[in-house]
Amino acid sequence: MNVITKPALRPANTHFSSGPCSKRPHWSLDALKAAALGRSHRSKPGKAKLADAIKQTRDLLQIPDDYRIGIVPGSDTGAVEMALWSMLGARGVDMLAWESFGAGWVTDVVKQLKLDNVTKHIAGYGKLPNLAAVNFDNDVVFTWNGTTSGVRVPNGDWIADDRQGLTICDATSAVFATDLPWDKLDVTTYSWQKVLGSEGAHGMIILSPRAVERLETYTPAWPLPKIFRMTSNGKLNEGIFTGATINTPSMLAVEDYLDALNWVRSVGGLHGMIKRADSNSAEISDWVAKTAWVDFLPELENTRSNTSVCIKVVDAEIAELDAKDQAAFTKKMATLLDAENVAYDIGSYKDAPAGLRIWAGSTIEASDVAALMPWLDWAFATAKAEL
Repeated sequence: MNVITKPALRPANTHFSSGPCSKRPHWSLDALKAAALGRSHRSKPGKAKLADAIKQTRDLLQIPDDYRIGIVPGSDTGAVEMALWSMLGARGVDMLAWESFGAGWVTDVVKQLKLDNVTKHIAGYGKLPNLAAVNFDNDVVFTWNGTTSGVRVPNGDWIADDRQGLTICDATSAVFATDLPWDKLDVTTYSWQKVLGSEGAHGMIILSPRAVERLETYTPAWPLPKIFRMTSNGKLNEGIFTGATINTPSMLAVEDYLDALNWVRSVGGLHGMIKRADSNSAEISDWVAKTAWVDFLPELENTRSNTSVCIKVVDAEIAELDAKDQAAFTKKMATLLDAENVAYDIGSYKDAPAGLRIWAGSTIEASDVAALMPWLDWAFATAKAEL
């Protein structure tokens, strides 16, 4: 068997997982020494840290002053579910899905909430649905950046300014790597463990004044669990949006989020973060352009994610294999890279087509992405030689 030479240079940071994602450069446990451990989150120090997390989030993401920002349980999933269960049912719903998490929201709305006035706009992996067909007289639920497909909406121009319904946007792989158009978004959710590389289990929900109005004027026909309730006696529970969380947060995780936000400021704020993600994804784009055996899963360049970059093997011999064997081949590539301590957790998502998924978010250095590319060539050649 031919011996395929391994590249000489290895990435300094081999954490290319799409979630939880890599910690910021030079992170250590020392960053958490000021955590309010052993204290109530309702104590003066605890409330101050939670309020600071909300304030810094507003400042760094340039969120309008009249939008509410809340820290909620259950990561991004908890935040999305809170919005779906609390707000939907007031009017028809347009559901958009082009990857597994968007498909999950469709399932929840149709099979769990059992709403019948639902229009589904579904596209396969690598594509977007027809955005021009969306009816903004209805509420609209969509994912900004499909983490498991690497497909994102190119901008917010397709969202109507005169919409009657609410836009509910799962933006977890986009926030801090995309300049989101807040005037187009009524409910926006994300989690700490994606672009910021912070700790999991906590989510953020951001509400426009229109979303607040919906909460205060509409009562769903179904009961709401305590962790979904954002109103009390028909009025918004303002405490949730000033640091008095619905349930007990981890103050250790809060400290890590604050550390991540401070790091964001040190690299130039939101636009510095976007530049870092763009630089990382550009390294992959340059490599794909000159590499015959690989292509992007997203079909259109302007829909390619700059964070969760999904690629597929297009080599003619591999393409002739059935889907099961193609999946085994790309899994072999990921296993080889893991064994070499070069890249961890870069196999495609379990529901996605066979391929690799490389996190290129802002906590990754472009030099590490560049160092990874020759290793992908090595893994492909090695796996193919073993067929």
